Amino acid sequence: MSDNNKIQKVEEVDANNSNEKSIELNENQAIETTSNEVEDTVNSVVEEDKSEAAKTTDEHDEVLNEIEESNAEDAEDEGNKDRHKIEVKDYDTMSLEALAIELERLLATEKIQAIRTHVNAINTEFKLKLQSIIDEKKEDFLSEGGNEIDFYYVSPVQKRYKEAYKNYRNKLNEHYQSLEKNLKQNLADKLEIIEELKGLINVEENINTTYKHFKELQERWRNTGPIPRDKYNNAWNSYHHHVELFYDFLHLNRDLRDLDFKHNLEKKLLIIERAEELAKDDNVMRAFRELQELHKMWKEELGPVGKEHREEIWERFKAATKIINDKRHTYYQEIDKVYEKNLEKKLDIIARIEAVSAQGNGSHGVWQKRIKQIEALRDDFFNAGKVPIKVNESTWAKFKDAVRTFNRQKNSFYKDLKKEQYKNLQLKLDLIKIAEDNKESDDFETVTPLMKKIQSEWKKIGHVPRKDSDKIWKQFKAACNHYFDRIHAKRNAANSEQTEAYNKKNELLNSLKEFKLPEDVEDGVEAIKQQIKDWQAIGRVPSDKRYIDGKFQKVIDNLLATLNLDKNEAEIIKYENKLDTLNAADDDNRNLDNERVFIRKKIAEVKSQIIQLQNNLQFFTNVEDDNPLVKEVRNNIKIHQESLDLWKTKLRKIKDLY
Repeated sequence: MSDNNKIQKVEEVDANNSNEKSIELNENQAIETTSNEVEDTVNSVVEEDKSEAAKTTDEHDEVLNEIEESNAEDAEDEGNKDRHKIEVKDYDTMSLEALAIELERLLATEKIQAIRTHVNAINTEFKLKLQSIIDEKKEDFLSEGGNEIDFYYVSPVQKRYKEAYKNYRNKLNEHYQSLEKNLKQNLADKLEIIEELKGLINVEENINTTYKHFKELQERWRNTGPIPRDKYNNAWNSYHHHVELFYDFLHLNRDLRDLDFKHNLEKKLLIIERAEELAKDDNVMRAFRELQELHKMWKEELGPVGKEHREEIWERFKAATKIINDKRHTYYQEIDKVYEKNLEKKLDIIARIEAVSAQGNGSHGVWQKRIKQIEALRDDFFNAGKVPIKVNESTWAKFKDAVRTFNRQKNSFYKDLKKEQYKNLQLKLDLIKIAEDNKESDDFETVTPLMKKIQSEWKKIGHVPRKDSDKIWKQFKAACNHYFDRIHAKRNAANSEQTEAYNKKNELLNSLKEFKLPEDVEDGVEAIKQQIKDWQAIGRVPSDKRYIDGKFQKVIDNLLATLNLDKNEAEIIKYENKLDTLNAADDDNRNLDNERVFIRKKIAEVKSQIIQLQNNLQFFTNVEDDNPLVKEVRNNIKIHQESLDLWKTKLRKIKDLY
């Protein structure tokens, strides 16, 4: 590349990384060398040297120190500048298997030194998820009566992940060892170059040959790779010190020296002009990154200029540098304000997540709403933007802890719910067994209430696991339907018979309109009784047609009224007809039981009235039997006695039916 091309505008780095205050440090910054050669070299630096090399490392010049620090980091981190382009995925949303696969992918496709942040995040997430699973399995084991000392669990994916992580550690160690070896070797090569520079002074040979040798050493210096970061500035200062001494030595051949000074001045003026253009650029981070490249060119590729120009051009370059750096600091101050606001948002989101977790127990529906709330808050957290670097890790830890606390509560709830659902499943399976055991039963009087009862109990039992819900419901429903279909089929057959019985009774009722009783009373009674028997023999009618029995009873009452019968005899005939009607319509003797209770109650009432009347007679002392009051009481006793006899006769008729 020509010198003119070198000072053209440096290609812009990805703008997405413009918020990085300094180039990310490599792990290898900590690598130290035990060599004392650099310290020996530094001690040889002449304190009165006033070259720009000394000025750039002035410990009081914060602006230049910042540039030097960044360039030193870049020197050691060479070959690893693209690591920020590797996508950082949402590892907290991945399963254990997905995390293992992602680690294997990174190892296969990316440089080992570029994936440290990714691997650390994956490793942390894998351990947390694995521990969560182990805790859950352990809790299940203990809840089932296991002994804690006997618990053991290994995830199927754990072995795969361990192998991948071990492979990562081995490769990383190999990289560190290789890098340390290369850094030390490069340091040794550069120290050797410095020693050769020392030997050029006062050498007894043609000056042109010496100058050519000097240029070769400069080229070797530029082509030598990175050295340990903590040795960078010292080695560079020592190198440039001896370069300055060589140029001073060149006063013996002023033409060569002046020619070199002129070339370096021209290139450094171009660098200054580019720096001054960058000072006007609104893209602060792009300007700073290109400024770093300009400083590298100033130090690494160009030598000194004439003493009369050194102070002037350096101050000019430093001024442009300060403008760019000040704008960069202002930019970061504004960024920091935004980051602080983002921090407030994220802390508020974390507090809201904690508030949801503090709400305590709830139903399945309540937990579903909470889960949606947490998902929304989680999205809000990720969309809230970056926070200050110093609190980034702690904020992330608080967020994950809050989400993890919620997830533990949620998992605990659904774990308990799952246990309850399996308990409900067993209860429903027991009801299914009862239904299937009785679906073929013909004991309808006993089984029908039982089937209705288990249907009611089924409704009261809570949810069962979703995978079993439809299956067991269809099984239970099929057994119940089978039983009740059999009942309905029998009832339909009975309804057909009852409809036919209604039609026959209707015909019989119509025929009674023309029925003529025999003139003989006894024959008439027998004829009426025969009609009653014929009516009862027809059988039961549908429940909504039972009014026809009332019509028949009225016809019988009218027929009995035409006969010259004893009142009680007629009453008994009618009562027998009533009992036959009740008995025909009574499957479980309930109606007859009610009638018997009623008759006994009437008997008790009549007896009580007779006793009361008899007690009243005792108040009539020294009164003749023909006294009107006495006659009335005795007459009432007689009437009640006849009524009592009639009720007792009715009770006997009921007993005869049992």
